[in-house]
Amino acid sequence: MAVELCLLLLLLFCGSTVSEVQPIYKPPPGTLDFGFVPSKTYDTGAYHEPGPIGILFKIVHAFLYLVQPNPFPQDLIRKVAQQKFGNTQGDYQKPENVVLTLQAIYYEIGFIVSAALGLLFILLLPLVGLCFCMCRCCDNCGGEMHQRQKKNADCQRSCFATFLFVASLIISIGVLCAYAANQHLTSQVRGAKKLVNSNFKDLKVFLNDTPAQIDYLVSQYNTTKDKALSDLNNVGPLLGSRVQEQLGKEVRPALDAALTMAGAIRETKEALENVSVSVEVLQEGTERLHANLTDVKMHLSNTLNDSACSAAQAASTCNIIRNSLNQLNINANFSGLPGVSSQLAKVNDVLKIDLSSLVQKGYAAFNDTPDLVVNQTKNILSDIKNVLESIGSNISSFTKTLPVQKILADLTIYLTQSEAYVQDYFPLVEQYDFYRWLGCLILCCMVVLIVVFYYLGLLCGTCGYDKHASPTTRGCISNTGGNFLMAGVGFSFLFSWVLMIVVVLTFVTGGNVEKLVCEPFEDKTLFKVLDTPYLLNQQWKNYLSGMLFKNPNINLTFEKVYSDCKENKGIYTSLHLEHLFNINEFLNISMYTEDVALRIEHIQINLSKIILLDEIGKENLLNFSSSGIDGINFGAYLTEINKSVTKVDLLSFANDLEARADQLPKGALENALKGHANNIRMIHNQQVVPLEQAMSTLNQSIRLLKRTSSELMVKVKNVVSAVNAAQLLINNNASLVIVQETKKYMDTIVGYFEQYIDWVKESIAMEVAACKPIANVIDTAVDIFLCSYVTDSVNTFWFGLGGSSIFLIPAIIFAVKLSKYYRRMDTEDVYDDSVEQW
Repeated sequence: MAVELCLLLLLLFCGSTVSEVQPIYKPPPGTLDFGFVPSKTYDTGAYHEPGPIGILFKIVHAFLYLVQPNPFPQDLIRKVAQQKFGNTQGDYQKPENVVLTLQAIYYEIGFIVSAALGLLFILLLPLVGLCFCMCRCCDNCGGEMHQRQKKNADCQRSCFATFLFVASLIISIGVLCAYAANQHLTSQVRGAKKLVNSNFKDLKVFLNDTPAQIDYLVSQYNTTKDKALSDLNNVGPLLGSRVQEQLGKEVRPALDAALTMAGAIRETKEALENVSVSVEVLQEGTERLHANLTDVKMHLSNTLNDSACSAAQAASTCNIIRNSLNQLNINANFSGLPGVSSQLAKVNDVLKIDLSSLVQKGYAAFNDTPDLVVNQTKNILSDIKNVLESIGSNISSFTKTLPVQKILADLTIYLTQSEAYVQDYFPLVEQYDFYRWLGCLILCCMVVLIVVFYYLGLLCGTCGYDKHASPTTRGCISNTGGNFLMAGVGFSFLFSWVLMIVVVLTFVTGGNVEKLVCEPFEDKTLFKVLDTPYLLNQQWKNYLSGMLFKNPNINLTFEKVYSDCKENKGIYTSLHLEHLFNINEFLNISMYTEDVALRIEHIQINLSKIILLDEIGKENLLNFSSSGIDGINFGAYLTEINKSVTKVDLLSFANDLEARADQLPKGALENALKGHANNIRMIHNQQVVPLEQAMSTLNQSIRLLKRTSSELMVKVKNVVSAVNAAQLLINNNASLVIVQETKKYMDTIVGYFEQYIDWVKESIAMEVAACKPIANVIDTAVDIFLCSYVTDSVNTFWFGLGGSSIFLIPAIIFAVKLSKYYRRMDTEDVYDDSVEQW
């Protein structure tokens, strides 16, 4: 038991020392699987099922409740046990003692009255029998062999025979109950050897299994240690990743912003190139388009001047067409847009430095944090591993110094000697039980002998009775029946008082054992009496703790120990063995835990080698902010971009021209106008469509540049400031983050030991040295053997024998009365016929 306490306090001390430097935050550690404490099944089932005879036991219990309905007198027993009677001559005359005596008499009044009636039976029945015999010898009390004739003689004889048969039947049932109880007790005593052996076997298993359970608890320290060592070996992924995660909350957004800005620089370059090319394309295209549209207008004007347009049918149509020629002209003028060549040149200078590559180097350096942590904590973690190994070695060596094996060996020897003693004396118990069985059998035979005489008397008397025969001429069989009845009466007077003596003695003893031991044991009231302070020892408040620990102030009670063992809890918890061992006297590991705590506090991990973005990258960002893209006249560009290429949609114009040509008379004018319409369509497809595409590209690029240039200087400064702040965090404040995460990391490792501590607590409380066999021994001795085997059987024996003895009285009366009708009389009543005729 000392080992469990040793482990418990050792780990608690270790955990509490380390936790002094832990932060409030406590991450939930991984769950460890310690398996199941090895244990064996106990064979003894401390429960007895009496079988069919249990019905008789319940009847007897009900009868005892009628005799003694009072509850268990706890206070009375406590007071009686605490009083000292007989020390002085006047002790019994003290008022308090007189009151206690009267309370005891009141509680036992049922037994006292019943025993008094039994004693009266014992005294009076032999005396009555003696007087009855003397009276009959004087030819009185039915001794005169003369029977007077009565008109209701047959009715009386039948009634007496019926009453005697019923009484004999009840006596027979009573003696059968007594015989069954006698046999039950004998069979249970003979079978008790198996139950005793089962209890001894369980106790041996209890003692032999305990060292293996202790060794298992000790060995499971390796599970905890291996898990802790695994976490220490993975300090990079665990601790380094935690540090990286905490720092990454500021570092990663800063690097992401710088990387985004690098992408923005590349997009700006592409946009500037697109603007430059698009403007050049638009300028050239609009000039060529203007020239072509001018030619179209000139040729259309020449066609409309033809004489055919002077005709009445074509004049109006020609005038409409002539008036719409002014729409054939360009709408947007790109020749006046400013160039972006200077901005493009500056951006190209910025792109000579690969900013994305510099940012990726920062990412790579930051991602190497776990490796830096591993390299810079090798020595400290190695020392912590050594401490863990030392603790494990100290636990193993300490368990070897405890005298557990010697204690268990001594208990095993004592148990073996006790078993041998029981085995040696059990034949003697069986022998005495045989004597008891034989004595009880003789008592039953006495009753059986009486009942047999009554049954034979009834049989012979009934079968041999001739109602036509006179009393002096009755047959031999009838006369023999009467003699059997009188023999039964004689043996009843001889044996009844002996039977009643046995009944009274067993009744008083067995009834009080049932009421004062068995019933209070079943509801644990008996334990409450035993746990009364200063009852068993006037100097000790708690007798059990005083006996075990020599410290009666420890709250250790019989009831609690029995209940815990009944629930199969560990004996360490049940007996409060923590008061027997002091781990600090044997092992002091404070120097190890203090050293671990000191090393944890002084862990310093230097991350200053991590460069997120060098000065060249920062200068590159600043150069981009001063590239001048924010000086571009975006309004001028957007004004022209929002215009259409031509004043009129050339396709619509061409379709309208062709429709009007269809209104003209068939001829050269119609064909010429349709030719001009087709020419306009061709201009639209070949020149206007490419210009619209170039305008779309220019529109997208200009808007991108406008968004990028919006507060560009502020954006770049924010990016640079974020990178500088992240770098400052790594260089100056990373140590605080490292210490916090290191403590959390150590909390996780210590959490494994706390799991081990909780598991050891639970195992010691519920599984290690589970004391169910101790409760089984008590249950076997009291509940099964004393109460179920002995007391119930004895109570059933006196109940049956007592009932038979009581019914001997009416049986005697009816037998004496009935024998007069069966026996042959010497004289009879004679009637004179002459007198009768007269």
